[in-house]
Amino acid sequence: MRVILWGTYDTGKPRNRILRAALSEGGIEVIEIHSDIWSGIEDKSQVKGLGAKLKSLLTWIGSYPRLVLRYSRAPEHDAVVVGYLGHLDVLILWPLARLKGKPIVWDAFLSLYDTIVQDRKLVGPGHPIAWFVWAWEWLACRASTRVVLDTAAHAALFTGLYRLPARRTAVALVGAETLSFDREAAQGAGVAIQRPSAGDELTILFYGQFIPLHGIDTIVRAAQRAIGRPYRWVLIGRGQEEARIRALIDTGPRLNLEWISWVPYGDLINWITGSDLCLGIFGDTGKASRVIPNKVFQILSAGQPLVTRDSPAIRELLSEPIPGVYLVPPADPQALLDAIERFRADRSAIAAAGGELHATARERFALPALGAAWLSILQEVGREPAEA
Repeated sequence: MRVILWGTYDTGKPRNRILRAALSEGGIEVIEIHSDIWSGIEDKSQVKGLGAKLKSLLTWIGSYPRLVLRYSRAPEHDAVVVGYLGHLDVLILWPLARLKGKPIVWDAFLSLYDTIVQDRKLVGPGHPIAWFVWAWEWLACRASTRVVLDTAAHAALFTGLYRLPARRTAVALVGAETLSFDREAAQGAGVAIQRPSAGDELTILFYGQFIPLHGIDTIVRAAQRAIGRPYRWVLIGRGQEEARIRALIDTGPRLNLEWISWVPYGDLINWITGSDLCLGIFGDTGKASRVIPNKVFQILSAGQPLVTRDSPAIRELLSEPIPGVYLVPPADPQALLDAIERFRADRSAIAAAGGELHATARERFALPALGAAWLSILQEVGREPAEA
C-alpha cells in the first residue's frame, strides 16, 4: 500500500512524527508532500499581535500552490493522509482527491471548536469566531473519508457535535517516541539516564503547557496543603494560564517548588526518570475527560510512576488497575495528595519492578501496535467504494 502524507502538518508535534513512523511500521509506503510552516510556533493560540498573526496566515495560505502542484504530479497511490493541524489542508485537498478518486484520511487529533470554545474558553459559544470554527470543522469532516481521533471518547464528541456517522471516525492512540522516552532504547542510544535521589524527599514532576486541561491549579493547591511533608515539586512549562498560576503561587505560603519555563525535548527523559513520581492531567473540562495527553504515554514509556485524573479516555488504555498508576478524581487536590501517599507506601515494590513497570500497557501503544492500527484504518477505507 502507498499513501501520500500531505499538507502543512506540524512536525514539531509528537503526534505527527509518530504518525509518520507508524505508517512506515505498518509496511505502508509513504510519500511526503509537506510544507513546514509551523516551525518555532509551539502554541498557536499564543501567537500575539496583528503582525505576527498576519504573517502566519500569509505563510500558511502561500504554501498551498506548491503543495497542490506537487500533488497533481504525485505517483499512483491508495489514499491521502492529512496530519494535524489539517483543518484547512483537507478543504484544499478535497476537490483534487475527488478528481483522482482517492480517499482522504484526516488525522484530526483534536477539535478546534472544543479547544478554543469549550476547553480554553478563548471565546464564548455565541461569538462569531465560535460559529465560524464550528462550521469550518463540520465541513472538514465532510471532506474526509475518515476522521481519526486519539480516543473513542474523542471520536464520540465528533459524532455528536458534527452529526458524523460513527463509521466515518476511527481511533489511533497517540503513543510515545521510543528513542526519546523508552528507558532501554534511550540508554541503547547513549543517553545517560538519571535516577531519583535515594533520600526520603520525593521529587514530583509536572511538565506541559499551562492550559485548563492540565489542571495545574490542582497541583499547586495540593502543594500548598503538603507544606511540611518531604515533597519537592517541579513544574516545567508555560502558556495561557501562566499568570494565574504565578499569582496562585505568589499569594500563598512559600512552597518547596521549582518552576522551569522550558527544557529541550530531548532532556525530558532525564527529568522524568530523575523524579520519583510524575503527574499527568487534573483538569475538569470535557476535553480533559476525552484525551490521553502525550505526557501520559511518555511517562508510561519511561516506566515511571504516574498520577493522573480518571476519565473514560484513560480507561481505554488502562482498563484494569496496574501497579504504579494512580487515577484520581479531577480538580481534587486532596485526592492527589492521597495518591502520593499511596505511592510512598508502594515505593519499594514499584522500584523492584524496574523496567517491567507498565510493560503490558506499553505494548498497547508501542509502534507495532500503532502501525497495525493505521494499516487497518487504511485497508478499511480502501475497501469502500470511491466517492463520485
